[in-house]
Amino acid sequence: MTQTPARRTVLLCTGAGAAALCVGCGGGGDSSGASPGQELVRTGDVPVAGGKILTDEKIVVTQPRQGEFKAFSAVCTHQGCIVSDVRDGTIDCACHGSRFAVADGSVVRGPATEPLPGKRITVEGNSVRLA
Repeated sequence: MTQTPARRTVLLCTGAGAAALCVGCGGGGDSSGASPGQELVRTGDVPVAGGKILTDEKIVVTQPRQGEFKAFSAVCTHQGCIVSDVRDGTIDCACHGSRFAVADGSVVRGPATEPLPGKRITVEGNSVRLA
């Protein structure tokens, strides 16, 4: 004979399971999948005034001006989507239309109200690496 769990038990387990699953979904889950020293991208693959989105690492590398490289979390600060495009001086999120500046990650257009967090990088020869 199998017992059906009480409604309260099911709700508690569902709530705990949902909380555990959502840890990586929202604002708190923007940890990078990259390791310090890891090559992120070759400098020649990052266009001037544009950038390269590394979805697995959750990092976007930009080149605001020739020879100047920056890196930011690729997780939109509005609702946690991965940004979708980098062009014309902005990092764009297709989920709700937020745009961030390639130079400093600041909000250019909402609904996001917080900038993209910066990532520490080094440029060694033709390689952009996580610091």
